[in-house]
Amino acid sequence: MDYKTCPNLVAMFFEQAARHGDKPFLWAKRDGNWEAFTWREAAARVSALARGLKGLGIETGDRVVLVSENRPEWLISDVAIMAAGAISVPAYVTNTVNDHLHIVENSGAKGAIVSTRKLSENFLPAAHRASQMKFVVTMEPSDISQELSTAVHAWEDVLAQSAGQGAGEDDDIAAAAGTWKRDDTACIIYTSGTGGAPKGVMLHHGAIIHNCMGAYDALLELGLGEEVFLSFLPLSHSYEHMAGQFFPISLGAQIYYAEGIEALGSNMAEVRPTIMTAVPRLYETMHARISRGVKVQGGIKEKLFMKALELGRRRYENPDGLTFGERVTDAIVDRLVRDKVRGRFGGRLKALVSGGAPLNPDIGIFFTALGLCLLQGYGQTESAPLISVNRPNKVKMHTVGPPVLEVEVKIAEDGEILARGELVMQGYWRDPEATSQVIRDGWLHTGDIGVFDEDGYIQITDRKKDIIVNSGGDNLSPQRVEGVLTLAPEIAQAMVFGDRRPYLVGMVVPEEDWVKEWSAENGKPNDLAMLGGDEDFRKAVGAVVERVNEGLSTIEKVRHFMIASEPFTIENEMLTPTIKIRRHKIIEAFGASLEALYG
Repeated sequence: MDYKTCPNLVAMFFEQAARHGDKPFLWAKRDGNWEAFTWREAAARVSALARGLKGLGIETGDRVVLVSENRPEWLISDVAIMAAGAISVPAYVTNTVNDHLHIVENSGAKGAIVSTRKLSENFLPAAHRASQMKFVVTMEPSDISQELSTAVHAWEDVLAQSAGQGAGEDDDIAAAAGTWKRDDTACIIYTSGTGGAPKGVMLHHGAIIHNCMGAYDALLELGLGEEVFLSFLPLSHSYEHMAGQFFPISLGAQIYYAEGIEALGSNMAEVRPTIMTAVPRLYETMHARISRGVKVQGGIKEKLFMKALELGRRRYENPDGLTFGERVTDAIVDRLVRDKVRGRFGGRLKALVSGGAPLNPDIGIFFTALGLCLLQGYGQTESAPLISVNRPNKVKMHTVGPPVLEVEVKIAEDGEILARGELVMQGYWRDPEATSQVIRDGWLHTGDIGVFDEDGYIQITDRKKDIIVNSGGDNLSPQRVEGVLTLAPEIAQAMVFGDRRPYLVGMVVPEEDWVKEWSAENGKPNDLAMLGGDEDFRKAVGAVVERVNEGLSTIEKVRHFMIASEPFTIENEMLTPTIKIRRHKIIEAFGASLEALYG
């Protein structure tokens, strides 16, 4: 694959389909067995769906929303939308009706493709309320479709109506693939901004192809060949969209779609992937499971495991630092311990790539010491998303590696990391003001603070922006969640916490008048410092938080909370003079208590 001359993502797909023909490509479990679409079959479906979308009125530049869990039809739909000349708009399966409505209305989408009945229940009401939405294609029948004015079409019907038109060597869609330009918009991926309302990041074909080229160059020393990927991160996220879909396409690789996070362990053993992309939360969970299992086993097995960990860490820190006797011991524990750990990942893994959120260096070193190649990368949706990644022959866990091929990175005077190259987004959809704030003179202002080390590796030291990136790699706005919490009449102030953590926790300040009323009704003292430990009061506040959670998406829900002993004020330095919370001051004062909420 010549990344530099490839005209667009659609042409890249059809070129690989022509090259690999009847080789297996997309795998999914059906009735307990793995079944595959070949490259040829996938290409035929892409062409049929693209013709079907055009038949439904889709024209060049139109937007089509895609709402689906990871499955072969996701890739087929995504490529077909682009092949029809339209712009793909992926949406999270966890979105609420209002979330979908914002994306549909903001993008001006004319059509949508939705997978399951359950997802249709949240999406179709939003489509019905958006006047410009003309049709929805559903992969599975929906019980509520008859109640809506938006035209609803069955997936199989759309494919069947156009499957025979121009199929085969004279495929009109494949023939037209080369006409789309590298700088045409391929997709709009919505990501939350500091104001809370998701912004649509416009990514052109060239940005994603450039990312694939950077990933290929970074991993080339591993000996890339017949690769197998296991896809389980949401394809609506730019990380998996590139690294779990288009990068495998560029390699001519096979893609298996995991049955779900709960089945990931068994799927890895069955699929035996060679490359996996994941977020820090997965490694945190596996670290905890492996560590607990070792403790339960105890005895000689625990001692061997700890020896493998000790020697592996020392080898990571100083490859030539082991004595001859330690190298012999290291070889023994490699067979007895590390082979079993590698076996849990399928036994033929070349690399695990961590992205989407900062990885705790200790977690990274843990897996490295156990014989796995774990590479931390860095980027954001606005860079399609890859900016830098560690290299297999020189891994530095406290860094995010050097910039990938043909990406310029510099550190601004205030320490902010700036990036430039074909990877940079075209801008935020219909938001030139926000675009001008982050792209200046061609440089993407990442909002992250960092430095280069002596090897040119980037070390991120802080973030200018308040966006929370949880350990699952999801970006969310704390201001939005706090704003929703304080809309409840019982809550006066709130601050949520959860960067690099699996979920949000928060601190709430109950509204003074409500506290007075509750205290009088329940015969309790009107004193926040005393009420914070009162079980009945905590239950009352908890009921309020749960009520608020009903209107939040899954990743925004506040799982645990603490009650502040006093309000946030200018006097106690918890508020600015303009009455905004001073997040860093609150964390300085209560960070340990908030951390304790994670157990």
